[in-house]
Amino acid sequence: MQIQWDDSQPIYLQLRDRVQNMILEGNLAEGEALPSVRTVSAEYQLNPITVSKAYQLLVDDQLAEKKRGLGMFVVDGAKDKLLQQEREVFLTTELPALLRKLKRLNITREELLDALDKEELDNG
Repeated sequence: MQIQWDDSQPIYLQLRDRVQNMILEGNLAEGEALPSVRTVSAEYQLNPITVSKAYQLLVDDQLAEKKRGLGMFVVDGAKDKLLQQEREVFLTTELPALLRKLKRLNITREELLDALDKEELDNG
């Protein structure tokens, strides 16, 4: 599987974000081992130092832990912690920006709710 890396931010940050998304989506469960640095670097053709740097950020954020001789593991509570962080960013940054844009575009509450209802019907 090929990943498209974005030139706007370092690859190690994108890799960290990818692992965080895997935890949020349930593709990596709490207590589950992360793929080894060697495996990830070979699969995505990355320098092992890049992968190690991404994994260290997960450890620093207390989302993963190193188990000597066994590898890196997702810690208990990682998903809840990530959900809380994502909610906080959404409520304090993304939602206010969205509300400003809705106001700027003169989109009414009813238009927004109709669009949300349509989206639910299309995807539900």
